[in-house]
Amino acid sequence: MIRARQDDRRKGREGPAVLDDDPDDLYEHAPCGNISSSPDGTIVKVNATLLGWLGYRRDEIVGRKRLSDLFTVGGRLFFETHLAPLLTMQGEISGVALELRARDGSSIPALVSSIVRPGGDGRAPVTRTIVFDGRERRAYEQELLQARRAAEREGERLRHLVADLQRSLLPSVLPTPPGLMAAAHYRMASADQVGGDFYDLFPLDDGRWGFFLGDVSGKGIGAAAVTALARYTLRAAAVYDPDPAAVLHNLNRVLYQEYRDDARYCTLVFGILTVRGGGFTAQIASGGHPEPLLLRADGTVERHATKGRLVGVFPDSVYTNTELTVRRGDTLLLYTDGVTEARIRAGEPAGDRFGVDATEGFAAELAPAGAAEVVDAFVRLLDDFGAGLEDDTAVMALGVPADPADPKGSEQNEPADPKGSERNEPVDPKGSEQNEQA
Repeated sequence: MIRARQDDRRKGREGPAVLDDDPDDLYEHAPCGNISSSPDGTIVKVNATLLGWLGYRRDEIVGRKRLSDLFTVGGRLFFETHLAPLLTMQGEISGVALELRARDGSSIPALVSSIVRPGGDGRAPVTRTIVFDGRERRAYEQELLQARRAAEREGERLRHLVADLQRSLLPSVLPTPPGLMAAAHYRMASADQVGGDFYDLFPLDDGRWGFFLGDVSGKGIGAAAVTALARYTLRAAAVYDPDPAAVLHNLNRVLYQEYRDDARYCTLVFGILTVRGGGFTAQIASGGHPEPLLLRADGTVERHATKGRLVGVFPDSVYTNTELTVRRGDTLLLYTDGVTEARIRAGEPAGDRFGVDATEGFAAELAPAGAAEVVDAFVRLLDDFGAGLEDDTAVMALGVPADPADPKGSEQNEPADPKGSERNEPVDPKGSEQNEQA
């Protein structure tokens, strides 16, 4: 029994020897090139692997060439001016990309690492260099580069597609109602996704004008489909019955029937403008949207409370009309919650939002102001938010000139520019999901 255990231990010690792993053969046929060179760079030893790559015989290299002679002209210059001094000072270099020059003149990309080993017993130090074939790596890099360029081209194509689609959902330029100034601006939070904010101003019979501004939940193609359906439904319903509450009721029924299993909805303010005296009366109805602000000619600001549920969520939602008068020098402002939900300081914790009160305060500082002036100020505000602007944003202002002879009218209208906020960081929109009012 004791002898058997001794035999087992002996076999365990002798086990590795049966692999017949010859160190010389390992050196010669390693999966990398091995070179040993003297202090002046003369090659004193080279393995068969590297000779095979370069196409040289051993006697053509050993004792006849220096390490730098194995590189292309550019590689040789770089080695002699940069790497050789580093080897002298630091004693090693690691993973340097160079090109070897084969006997037939072809070049071979390689990764080169060297280390200087001190000589013992008065012998000179030796530099040991390992060379890895970089041809496969370069092929991988080329494939990755091509894939990256293809992805960039596809991304650019997608951005153009998104911009074109977004433009199709917004009026390029608002029309020019007599006696009214109109201006609008749309800002995308992401250049890669179609947003859900929308607005429009359009003529009706008897000199009346319809207008709306809304925000569809979500982003992407699904949101674009809801936006398109909402826009055309609103316009058609207003032609049939220009009553804001009835128009919203009609849209609510359409969206609920079409998307009740998809949880798609929108918030919205819809209104009808009718000429009266030197200004307009505005009859408006809202479905869960931020309240319109009326900037008066006397410098005051009124927040007009509107009631109504989110549009498209409940089948029995009821909407009511509110009437207000827009006199000379007054401007009616509509906006989406991209303004109120913007972070004052990007990256700060939740709760640091701009908010409704700050929006009203900002508008109060502008009053009295014309439509174009108000929109321009909000554009600058959006710019100041920077990366804190996490959701698409739309603003629209409708104002009556203080001077009835003002020739500007609505020539200050800004065409919809879906590229407006490509620098803003794309963030998952929370948008209109938080806008429902009692």
